[in-house]
Amino acid sequence: MYESIRRPEWKWFEDVVAYGNARLPQALLLVGSACGDERMLSAGLESLDWLMKTQHCQRNGHFVPIGSQGFYRQGGEQARFDQQPIEAAGAVSACLQAFRVTADNHWRSEAWSALNWFLGDNDLQLPLYDSETGGCRDGLHPERANENQGAESTLSFLMALLEMHSLKQPEKAENCQ
Repeated sequence: MYESIRRPEWKWFEDVVAYGNARLPQALLLVGSACGDERMLSAGLESLDWLMKTQHCQRNGHFVPIGSQGFYRQGGEQARFDQQPIEAAGAVSACLQAFRVTADNHWRSEAWSALNWFLGDNDLQLPLYDSETGGCRDGLHPERANENQGAESTLSFLMALLEMHSLKQPEKAENCQ
């Protein structure tokens, strides 16, 4: 599917970038790595690189997930809002998988950029994670954060944070039986 849709200016799997976007390249990286399939690895890295470049503010470089109020159709405008925590969490996971595959610190930096979106490095400079409640707001509207703190958003933040924390841990514990 990727090879049939991909164009020099559109390195994606279909004609729309919609929801849960980074999970597609992440899946290619996981399977390609496990199977030793260079074609999958190449497509995963290329599509993830394109997605991450697409999801960054041109002015100051912060992470800007594709908004769910229209998404991003090939040849169209990229929806800026409503930005969802599931997108940032998926970007963290996919970038860390790319880091594991390539050992390129660029991917670690991209993962941090996506995690920092939760902490206020976003279009509105508002944190979505609430340290008082332990919850995560449900996203960014054009003028404010969505104050609801649903399970999906909170789990998205906590999983992303846990994955970033796992960078400090060895992949496999030594001396395990």
